[in-house]
Amino acid sequence: MLRTLAVATFAVACLIAGPGKAGINDAFGNTVVSHYPDGGWVKHWFNPDGSYSAHFSDGRRLSARWAIDGDRICLTNMRPNMLIPRFCTTMIDADIGETWQSRDPLGRRVRNVLVAGRN
Repeated sequence: MLRTLAVATFAVACLIAGPGKAGINDAFGNTVVSHYPDGGWVKHWFNPDGSYSAHFSDGRRLSARWAIDGDRICLTNMRPNMLIPRFCTTMIDADIGETWQSRDPLGRRVRNVLVAGRN
């Protein structure tokens, strides 16, 4: 359950490696891929209608609703249900092909990349 929570909350964190301007529009129609050191990955898709989905390397899937709250992006209505009903984090701006390092909610390092298209 903790791994699921970490990945679910990291789904938003993939766009927030540090402070900056909101860049959610760059995610529409594209894929954010988060790579873990153990070889695992998570693909994240944000849609203009406020829906979000994720696909994990182990076959699990997650869905949620996203919304912007100031300079933060928040996930709610996460399915399957998570330990927390809402997760918010600050966004950054990323271009296609850009990679950045960040940590998931459990402190594990991940490498993220914004990939063109829905892969």
